[in-house]
Amino acid sequence: MLLFIVGILIVVVGLVVSIGLHEIGHLVPAKAFGVKVGQYMIGFGPTIWSKRRGETEYGFKAVPLGGYISMSGMFPPRKTLQVAEDAVESRARTATTSLFGTLTQDARDASAETVEPGEEARTFYRLAVPKRIVIMLGGPVMNLLIATVLFGVVLCGFGTQQVSTTVGSVSECVLPATSTATSCPAGATKAPGALAGLRAGDKILSIGGRTISSWSDSTSIIQKSSGKALAFVVERGGARVDLTITPIKTLRYVTDSRGSVVTDASGKKKTEEVGFVGMGAAYERVQQPVSAVLPAVGANVSGVVTLIAHLPEKLVNVGQAVFGGGTRDASGPVSVVGVGIMAGQIASTNSVPLVDRMSYLVGLLASLNIALFVFNLIPLMPLDGGHVAGAIIEGVRRFFARLFGRTDPGPIDIAKALPLTLAVTVILGGMSLLLIYADLFKPISLG
Repeated sequence: MLLFIVGILIVVVGLVVSIGLHEIGHLVPAKAFGVKVGQYMIGFGPTIWSKRRGETEYGFKAVPLGGYISMSGMFPPRKTLQVAEDAVESRARTATTSLFGTLTQDARDASAETVEPGEEARTFYRLAVPKRIVIMLGGPVMNLLIATVLFGVVLCGFGTQQVSTTVGSVSECVLPATSTATSCPAGATKAPGALAGLRAGDKILSIGGRTISSWSDSTSIIQKSSGKALAFVVERGGARVDLTITPIKTLRYVTDSRGSVVTDASGKKKTEEVGFVGMGAAYERVQQPVSAVLPAVGANVSGVVTLIAHLPEKLVNVGQAVFGGGTRDASGPVSVVGVGIMAGQIASTNSVPLVDRMSYLVGLLASLNIALFVFNLIPLMPLDGGHVAGAIIEGVRRFFARLFGRTDPGPIDIAKALPLTLAVTVILGGMSLLLIYADLFKPISLG
């Protein structure tokens, strides 16, 4: 139980640090471009600690599931928008008393309250479009950098488990692929490897005079050599040992390039006769080159993008698993609670070596940062991608205005996106509640 809690704490601390660095990714360029930043906060809800340094209050809030920086003038005030619209359309803005209109104006008013007299030039909305994009991309890019460093630790520091040319296990008897037996029945044929004296820990050097550089080399030779005596040269305890093993013919399932069992038109699993010795490979941890890091990051980003693209379908599957008695998809979406449970499971699995558990936890935090990177780039408010999309739209409007000699249309009224923001917030809240419920009452098991 203690190790389970330690695993959860590692993820919580890692998440808080990731959130803090994400907000620093926004904070640093904002200050560099002269924007006044009133607050830098990790978490939401009541403030549990804060300290003011210069014009910025730094602190922690009660719920560490997010963070923010409060920049002066996030939305253009009504007066600025009115002047720009009058210049372009030569007519006054129509007032509105609708609910969303009121909410939009409240957002503008709240933004205006962050602007001190004489500091209008230090507002976010007055920045050039490229600078606003840099500020808003700073957070997601920080998560990408964190993930890259963590994947580097996993791949280049811990290394990855790979099949070696060392024998990990030796079968005592021969059982066909269709057998469901878990032990050798009476009268079973003894496996050729065990019969010849092959032992777990033997490193295969050559078979039939052919040097073995990978486990697949040995498998290829054995499967094609049923009934033929093969000269095995292995290294055992630092000494060379010569063995003669004759593979026997046995049934095995046919697999495709991905390792999946092939079935025929009727759905029956296909089998084939191959040579069999009765040995399994041992795995060894191999440190990867630095060149392997970026492809791993790219593959993880691609996986998250695919998950988000199919998120509605995935959420339906989660609902069916929780309320309909189905099975949770191990590659499906999880909440932060689910990530913590996974971390607790792996940390408390004593059958897994400590180095493997540490590698898994670091990799989990790396994947979490990739998820934060991709998710925040979705072009919807209140996500960072929504602000970036607004800035790009404004830049395009101004570009075409200059191109055709028209009056500058002024800043875009991004506060109008507030109704969409509320809708997205409600959807995200509902999704989070579903996933948290699923992770608590039907968590994904790592086996």
